[in-house]
Amino acid sequence: MLTHDQIWGALDSIAQSKSISVSQLAIVSGLDSTAFNKSKRIDTNGKLRYPSTHTLAKVLNKNNITIAAFAKICEQVK
Repeated sequence: MLTHDQIWGALDSIAQSKSISVSQLAIVSGLDSTAFNKSKRIDTNGKLRYPSTHTLAKVLNKNNITIAAFAKICEQVK
């Protein structure tokens, strides 16, 4: 099972591998520049927030990453 930290860590890793910020990754993926802000990963009540499948699909499609490759990136996050 993928964890909250693994999913967000994978998005951070994708940005880092492209030498861009997560804000730039969001823009390149056709999203609002604030979509991946760390402040949006947990709500004000402390509940974990996950990116939607639509958001993940945009990132994967625009960056030519398969779901299998994304899962491997997630598994590498400590």
